[in-house]
Amino acid sequence: MFLRRDGRALDAPRSVEILPGFHRLAEGSCLYRAGGTVVLCTASVADEVPAFLRDTGKGWVTAEYQMHPRISAERREPRDGRGKALSGRTQEIQRLVGRALRAAVDMSLLGPRTITIDCDVLEADGGTRTASITGGFIALALALHKLHTQGVFGEGPGPLRDQVASISAGLIENVALLDLDYSEDSRARVDLNLVATAGGAIVEVQGTAEGAPIPRETLDRLVDLSLAGVQALCKVQRTVLISAGVDLVLLGSGGVV
Repeated sequence: MFLRRDGRALDAPRSVEILPGFHRLAEGSCLYRAGGTVVLCTASVADEVPAFLRDTGKGWVTAEYQMHPRISAERREPRDGRGKALSGRTQEIQRLVGRALRAAVDMSLLGPRTITIDCDVLEADGGTRTASITGGFIALALALHKLHTQGVFGEGPGPLRDQVASISAGLIENVALLDLDYSEDSRARVDLNLVATAGGAIVEVQGTAEGAPIPRETLDRLVDLSLAGVQALCKVQRTVLISAGVDLVLLGSGGVV
């Protein structure tokens, strides 16, 4: 029988701790901890949009991602310091986070403004991109709540379409595991990251088989495992946001929230 280092069941996500409103200056923020991974997520609102959206009345959600130099036991020299080009991995992750969070928002109802989600990884133990998405949604919802209380959206529906969360799954010794930490991820024969909504719709799947390919039924098993994990994380999101005074239904423009 496969035993996990932290004693979790094979289908159990890591313990999650979320501190909403952690950053006092940002329109929305949270400190998101999943096991040994810690990410500071902030949402900043600007009354402008990229050039391709000017005069359309639509808004935009985008993301930035970076790792703190002390994410590990020894300080790392920042790869993406001032004047340096972003690494391919950093670009890939921040584009993923942006795509995932745009799936949660109706851009027409957001109006001509941009919300930027900054995800700063403070400690890393696997799953930094999935934690950035799940925590980033909370920061986004808090920012939308602030705009709503300011009357930005009037009396009509808010722009929130659905909750979005993300989690990983993998295959070690032919055993399917949910929410891999670094020690598990580094040994996994298959590594999969899934983004989905609270309504169970899939936003994105990233998966790789190292070495031998896998049959379709194995992929389906990992997807099903991840979808169940996303549902668990969405429940945590709702609990945290309700405790922070956010009415998800009030912010919603339809769909499941």
